[in-house]
Amino acid sequence: MAVLTRGFFCCALVAMATCWMRPASALDPRYPDWPCQQLKVPGIAIANVWNGPPIDPTDKAISSDPKQAELVARLAARRTSIEDARKLIADYIVGTPEQKQEKAKPLFAALYSTLNAQRDQVMNGIERFSRKQKAMAEDIREKAQRMRRIQDAQNADQAQSDDLASQLSWQTRIFEDRRKSASYVCDVPVLIEKRLFDLGRAVQDGLQADAPAN
Repeated sequence: MAVLTRGFFCCALVAMATCWMRPASALDPRYPDWPCQQLKVPGIAIANVWNGPPIDPTDKAISSDPKQAELVARLAARRTSIEDARKLIADYIVGTPEQKQEKAKPLFAALYSTLNAQRDQVMNGIERFSRKQKAMAEDIREKAQRMRRIQDAQNADQAQSDDLASQLSWQTRIFEDRRKSASYVCDVPVLIEKRLFDLGRAVQDGLQADAPAN
């Protein structure tokens, strides 16, 4: 019975490792290391997050205004609630319509550059994580097959088989814990894009605030 149990455990590990490896490369052949159910879209399309005045190349230049730089850092940080961000933006975009636009466009351009870069970093991290998971799944599969060969051999080395079983149990536990956390990590790029959209809407609201009626 113990031999049958170990054999079933070994076959199950091989099957699970094969299943673990397959989805990571089947979602989108263009991005074999992208493991998320959400489609990988490199870069945020500015039209998806901004409906205000056109952003010129000069607006995207790095600003030397320390006040704007400090504001961008606060707005980009997820610890700053959207409600607080709206107030900060409203307090910053003040003055005549021309003055407001001179502040609003570079502010949003800086937010776009900052959050788009953050999203790229997160997505690169997700792909590194995926590659490590696939490597671990391959290692689990190879160890499970080796354990099966040891168990099937005459005069099987029980100590070696038990050692492999212990390694596999530990590795599969780590693998599963990481796999469960992946769903949260995969949501982060979407949350960053949503935050940029919300901030862009707040900047546009600041531009339109107290605008004279037509």
